Amino acid sequence: MNEIQNRSKKTVRLFALASFLNDFGSDMIYPIWPLFVTSFLGTNMAVLGLIDGLGEAVVSISQAVSGYLSDRIQRRKVFVWTGYLFGSLSRIGYALSMVWQHLVLFRILDRAGKIRSAPRDAIVADISPKRFRGRNFGLLRMMDHMGALFGITVCILFFKSLGFKKLFLIASIPSMVGVLLIFFFIQEKKEIHHKLYKGLSFRDFDPNYKLFLLLSSIFALGSFSYSFLLIYAKKFHLQTEFVPVMYLVFTAVASLFSLPFGKLSDRIGRKSVLMVSFMFWGICCLSMIYIQNNYTTILTFILYGLHKGALEPVQKTFVSELAPVQYRASSLGGFQMVIGLCAFPASFLAGVFWDRINSTAPFYFSLGLTVVSLIMLLFVKEK
Repeated sequence: MNEIQNRSKKTVRLFALASFLNDFGSDMIYPIWPLFVTSFLGTNMAVLGLIDGLGEAVVSISQAVSGYLSDRIQRRKVFVWTGYLFGSLSRIGYALSMVWQHLVLFRILDRAGKIRSAPRDAIVADISPKRFRGRNFGLLRMMDHMGALFGITVCILFFKSLGFKKLFLIASIPSMVGVLLIFFFIQEKKEIHHKLYKGLSFRDFDPNYKLFLLLSSIFALGSFSYSFLLIYAKKFHLQTEFVPVMYLVFTAVASLFSLPFGKLSDRIGRKSVLMVSFMFWGICCLSMIYIQNNYTTILTFILYGLHKGALEPVQKTFVSELAPVQYRASSLGGFQMVIGLCAFPASFLAGVFWDRINSTAPFYFSLGLTVVSLIMLLFVKEK
């Protein structure tokens, strides 16, 4: 038993380290991504929303496909290291892009790297006892955000001297190291579940999973890209050089609280923590709409970090427990597919609302959907 537990801990820690490295690279880019698209390449907010939304749609499809295939062939690791490889190559592509149309292909490759998520999360759920499952998912998210902190710091320190192109090329390196870690040091044991080969049907899920999927989809329709928060902050309050600092603030908060929120969900239940997460986002929307000053902007990004720290690890944990065990990767991937498909119109609509109505319209829309989702969550029953 001790040997199994030690192997489980080693696997989770290796995944956490690879996640740290990948987010280290990706978050050297993300703080300046909206500036790169809108300022350097000269596009408008609708195009930014289109590119970001398209990326989220690709994320959703890639996770569903990889989750299903992972369950089908009983192999997980190959999807994980391939996903990190896609992320590394996409950053090289960003550096070579000259017009926004070039970004579409590399954005698709970047977000297709999420084929790693459902198989990796299925491994973590399979090897984790229920009393530690929230903690392990929280550890992964904490290391994701820790990597982001390092990446953002590098971005802030070296962006002026390196510029967009060189920074993007350097950002491709950490993910490539993550590829090597997963490829050489993660071992998986093939376990055949003959029931899998009959195929997965929506009827295999219980009403709680279906209700949670529905309310999460509604919430995702209002969960536009972080790019809008950064551009909003720049428009009303902050100079360009301070925009990455706001990204650093919410990432730092998410990093600090992902593990505590995961542990808290092990103690008081997944649903309670998710309700708190929805409330944090609702308050973010209200503060952006009604209070516009520097201090409130900083507070809003802190709340956004708390929202992400509570939502991301606990949502995955909840889905893995509501879904049938033998379809865990397929369920996680299918869930992310639906959420991602909803995220595509979310960012695009937010861009249209911003350009056609005003900059607060996306926040009003999101606030309404958040209230609906929160009410629906009350009726989901935990196992």
